[in-house]
Amino acid sequence: MKLSSDLKKSLAAYTADLKGDISITLQKGSHKKRDELVSFLNDVCSVSSQLNLVEIENVPGARSPLSFTLSLDGADSGIIFTGIPGGHEFNSFVLAILQLGGSDLKLDENIKSIISSIDEELAFEVFISLDCHICPEVVQALNKFAILNDNINCEMIDGGLFPDLVEKNDIQGVPTIFLNGEFFSSGKTDIAKILGKLEDFVSITRQSVTNDLGLQDTVVIGGGPAGISASIYLARKGLKVALVSENIGGQVKETLGIENMISVSETTGKKLTGDMHTHLNDYNINVKEHFKVVSIKKGTIKTVELSSGEKIDTKTIIIATGARWRELNVPGEKENLGNGVAYCPHCDGPFFKNKDVAVVGGGNSGIEAALDLAGIVKKVTVLEFMPDLKADKILIDKAEAKDNIEIIKNAQVERVVSDQGKVTGLDYLDRNTTNQRTVDLDGIFVQIGLVPNSQFLVNVVKLSSNGEIVVNENGETSEKGIYACGDVTTVPYKQIIISMGEGAKTALSVADYLMKTEDYDIELVGAKSA
Repeated sequence: MKLSSDLKKSLAAYTADLKGDISITLQKGSHKKRDELVSFLNDVCSVSSQLNLVEIENVPGARSPLSFTLSLDGADSGIIFTGIPGGHEFNSFVLAILQLGGSDLKLDENIKSIISSIDEELAFEVFISLDCHICPEVVQALNKFAILNDNINCEMIDGGLFPDLVEKNDIQGVPTIFLNGEFFSSGKTDIAKILGKLEDFVSITRQSVTNDLGLQDTVVIGGGPAGISASIYLARKGLKVALVSENIGGQVKETLGIENMISVSETTGKKLTGDMHTHLNDYNINVKEHFKVVSIKKGTIKTVELSSGEKIDTKTIIIATGARWRELNVPGEKENLGNGVAYCPHCDGPFFKNKDVAVVGGGNSGIEAALDLAGIVKKVTVLEFMPDLKADKILIDKAEAKDNIEIIKNAQVERVVSDQGKVTGLDYLDRNTTNQRTVDLDGIFVQIGLVPNSQFLVNVVKLSSNGEIVVNENGETSEKGIYACGDVTTVPYKQIIISMGEGAKTALSVADYLMKTEDYDIELVGAKSA
């Protein structure tokens, strides 16, 4: 990987403010990719006199001649890269250098305190693919753990360069995390989820404290399109707003191509999320990222309790927690997650090169997944429960034109078949004939829609039979002063642009509610009006 002159100029600007000398210590040895790695690292080091490449025989924690560590002024950071951090992981590498060199970690002080307080030795291994667009978030999150706590190490491992390790650990999806040699998690995760899961392994200190934000006009729960839209609209009204989110951007981050945002002919989930985050930062909004809401206390003044133990008092609440991938709920699915069952074709597709896979679901997401996979795998079998596909005609036409895509309708998936920890097939019922059939394959990608993230709202607001928050045309729930918007609600058609609109509408409803119930002077703030 050769860095362009423009990229070097950018890196030089980024590294100009490093607060110390950073050494990249590379394990000596031979590997067919090592010359490429050395050239790449020399390129990076050439942009700053504070970056230095060192090659030694025995690098602590290094498993390969493709392993290197980062240290600041001679002090080991606990950050290890095994492989060439190009592709999506280039940002992880650069951020590790910058953050080790003093750049803001952009973490809430309570999160920093929790991570810093861990007093047990933790060695994380993160298996990634350079084509995976969610892997960097996991690597970057755990690199922050290592920077904050000397007891914690994080190693990024490029699974494409170490097929023996992938085979040994039965890895069929990325990112996959191991902790102290044992499986920890697979798939999309974030700091909030990592801390939650860590409680099963180590002692996590969480202190119950009253948040110093003061009484808020509104707490928005959820940082996707609906939550961000609502927060911005409320902030523009001059209201005191706190936004609580496990991960700014939410499900949108997993979307590669977006072509139905009016006035924007094409964008990506990552770019759109970044643009939303930038817009959010234009306003005085108290953003609490990497936190889960564990409880809501109802009343005239409501209290939102966070996973950190913090409590925020507020006059109103907007719930915009979105949705997650719907599971098949058939035998063998959960048992084989990460061993052949996956939900993200963009992330895990490369692991099934020249193999046979199935996509369950004939909606837009399912057919888009089939089209993406068709360029990687040997064959894709699409199974749709209904007599007809639900995807847009343009997508169906593209899929039907592919020689390696087979579409089976009226198929009810009944069981994921596996042998010795790996998926080998899928059993389904032919709803036309009632015959039981089996498809032999190596992987299954589930694309059957979304489930609302409302599990923490039982006994708080009224939920529909499938867990959606019941709202009226103004976004009002069954509980006075609590509103909801976006994919977590009963509003039909789960689309990004609709969620944004619902977020704006609900925010205006909240502002109207506050004006009628309180002596408020609400004015439009900001440089622009809409």
